Formats: sequence, structure tokens, C-alpha cells
Amino acid sequence: MAKRTGVFMVKTNWWYIERLVWLIAGTDVLVSSLLAATHHPNWTFSILFVGLCSICVALTGFCIVGNVLYWCGIQPLVPDKKTLQNGKWGSLYFMQTDEWFLERYIYIFVGVNLSLSSMLARFVTPSWLFFTGFVGSATIVFAFTGFCIMANLLYRLGAEPKMCRFI
Repeated sequence: MAKRTGVFMVKTNWWYIERLVWLIAGTDVLVSSLLAATHHPNWTFSILFVGLCSICVALTGFCIVGNVLYWCGIQPLVPDKKTLQNGKWGSLYFMQTDEWFLERYIYIFVGVNLSLSSMLARFVTPSWLFFTGFVGSATIVFAFTGFCIMANLLYRLGAEPKMCRFI
């Protein structure tokens, strides 16, 4: 990966599956962080679920929420060949996984961090909920603005994006 300059932003001119998944996941993580801090620590398992789903998306391309959105008629930005075969849309949505690109790195990074921090918040100290709350907030900002701190770090380190614009 070669170092770059500039700002990385994802496309925000329409609501595609991947962008809506970030919004839903970020909202779940933020709300679950607040509920774990104020109501019951077992809400951290909701954060763990989001983290494990994110890892699953990065490794297999399959996303539960993405498929629900796909069945509702929302179009993906980076579909896999299993989703779009010979110009025909398949019955399941899979994110493209034929190569490792920036957005896949984000899914794996966020998934591992959410999984670890949610379990640390549940079993060690609730202070870890500040981190999960930050990740949830950053993911919501990413969905609305297209700007992500982690994406820009990976972009500067040379990761190749699939759904971006450069400023």
C-alpha cells in the first residue's frame, strides 16, 4: 500500500445498501452503548452482535441487514458476482469480496474493535462504552457525510477504495 494525500469520502448522492447498513449499525451501537451505560450491561451483547456481523460481512460478503434492505428494493453500490449474475439481480445480496479493498478493511477493523470493546465493557469496566459510543457516532457521521476517520487513515496508508470520491 502506497501512502497518499487528500481526503477520502464515500459517495453520498444516493442511499445505497452499504450506506444504509452503516447508518443502522451505527444507530444500534450508539443506542446500545447508552442503554448498557444507563439501564443494563447486557445491552453490550447487541454491540457484540453488530461487531460479529461486521466481521462476517468483511470475510464472506453476506450481510443480514443488507439482505433485508435488498429485498426492500434498495440497490447496492459494490455487489458481488453472486448478487449480479449476467446482468440479472440474484435473490441474495453479497458485498464484493474478490479482493481486499478499503471498505472491507473498515468492516473487519470495526468488527474486531466493537467485539472486543463490548466484552471489555460488559466484563471488565463500563468505561469501554465511551469507545463503542464513539464508534457508533462516527459510523452515523460516516453514513450522512461520507467522511470516516478510519477510512481516511487507511486511505492515507494506501488501501484501495471501491466507493469513494477524493477531495
